[in-house]
Amino acid sequence: MPETPTHATPYPGQERFVAGPDAVSVGAVDAVAADVDPAGFWKSAWLELRAKPQFVVAMVLLALIVVVVLFPGLFTSQDPHYGSLEQSLLPPSSEHWLGTDRQGYDIYTRTIYGARASVAVGVLTTIVVVLIGGLLGAVAGFFGGWIDSVIARLADIFFGIPLILAAVVTMQMISSRTVFTVVIVLAIFSWPQIARIARSAAIAVRNEEFITAARSLGASRVRTLFTHVIPNALGPVIVVGTISLGIFIVTEATLSYLGIGLPSTAVSWGIDIAAGQQLLREGTPILFYPAAALAITVLTFMMLGDVLRDALDPKARTR
Repeated sequence: MPETPTHATPYPGQERFVAGPDAVSVGAVDAVAADVDPAGFWKSAWLELRAKPQFVVAMVLLALIVVVVLFPGLFTSQDPHYGSLEQSLLPPSSEHWLGTDRQGYDIYTRTIYGARASVAVGVLTTIVVVLIGGLLGAVAGFFGGWIDSVIARLADIFFGIPLILAAVVTMQMISSRTVFTVVIVLAIFSWPQIARIARSAAIAVRNEEFITAARSLGASRVRTLFTHVIPNALGPVIVVGTISLGIFIVTEATLSYLGIGLPSTAVSWGIDIAAGQQLLREGTPILFYPAAALAITVLTFMMLGDVLRDALDPKARTR
């Protein structure tokens, strides 16, 4: 008569979730966890980033942008809302470094203060999109089944709508236009891309051995999602979010340029570019200054996203 096994044998298909005490020990789980330690991954990525000149340049530009946004008074003492027709279209001077526009606004001051609205829209939209899209994508990828199907189909619907077109149509129906209304409109039509990235990353992570080990030790699926899946799926989301931040800044400038973004009383690069375009035909290239500031800011986030992708993508790091 065959000897009865001392521990329960898992049924077919349950090998990933059920194991005997001699198959998965605490020491084995610790070994698995050590191999995929998130802290070690981020430390390795940071060391690689520090060695890249592009990262250093991007961080220097980013630090300058942050200082300009938070402390514009360090760069100019004038009021961006003050204008006088007596000072209309003055050439550059010691008082007005870049001259003035038709309304007598100081171009340099408005370029400095214009960073606040544009960058605020980009940062706030990115935060909302990453939180909503990242969470929905991670839930869909980890749980699968009907939850994945519902979220995936919903994302497909919004993903098929062009962002600029959707934002233009929606903003035209809104009477009160503020930074927060622009952020909400952009976030509504931008979360599917982050959701797709987070879903793919979660699907890849959920098949790792340390997830199986955590489940075998009794961790609930919700706890596993927040303590193991999401932290290990952040890399691609951070990369796409950084690049998307620059896109959101351009989108806000486009909406303000078209007159359907921030109100005309606001100080924004898009509004100043639109005002400068009217003077370009007269040979006054004042739109160059807010356009250059916009381009430098967007390129900074694009460059930062590019180096982050190289550092956080394991495939790219092995090439």
